[in-house]
Amino acid sequence: MIRVLLADDEALVRTGLRLLLQTAPDITVVAEADDGRAAVEACVRLTPDVVLMDVQMPGLDGVGAARELSALPAPPRILMLTTFDAETYLLPALRAGAHGFLLKDAQPGQVLDAVRNTAAGLHALAPEAVNHLVARAAAEPPPTVPPRLPSLTPREREVLVAIADGLSNAQIGRRLSLRVPTVKAHVSRIMEKLHCESRVQAGLLAMRAGLRGEASPTDQV
Repeated sequence: MIRVLLADDEALVRTGLRLLLQTAPDITVVAEADDGRAAVEACVRLTPDVVLMDVQMPGLDGVGAARELSALPAPPRILMLTTFDAETYLLPALRAGAHGFLLKDAQPGQVLDAVRNTAAGLHALAPEAVNHLVARAAAEPPPTVPPRLPSLTPREREVLVAIADGLSNAQIGRRLSLRVPTVKAHVSRIMEKLHCESRVQAGLLAMRAGLRGEASPTDQV
């Protein structure tokens, strides 16, 4: 069962999301919060699997809350939800540790799929968010290898490529014939070596360095 915490300052939005999530047999809402500070405090008490959180809230906003949640000993997966311009909030949210980004006009099925994918360790990005990342990457100078990448072992580079491909730990294990605990250990070392706070950040770093092309077609899951 995927345990979800809802965080939004609008009670009507929280109610709608709760009713939607309750239609799924594999998802349960464990708590609601009306601002970022309440969301962080509830996560410390309840340790949900996924936090579905608005970007703009009074007091501590969604980006600030994501930053604090990512620093917890057992951080939840964070799925940001907003009606505001994706381009304005996308990169700050991802840099703060968010694992997904949806607009509030997403279809019900998209929201449910995003919660499931986020809980499974995948990245859930709205099409508008993906388009923005692609456009931003196309407008930037040709990528250069960041100075920290050479510190990775060959196996860690393979795991990083798989992270950039959006694979979960289990999928990475199948691709590289590794046990999941071994994959988790590699991911932890990669995050430490690259000074990344989330898998999204590590994946973006790999894409900027052009590492996704290192995966052979037969490696795809």
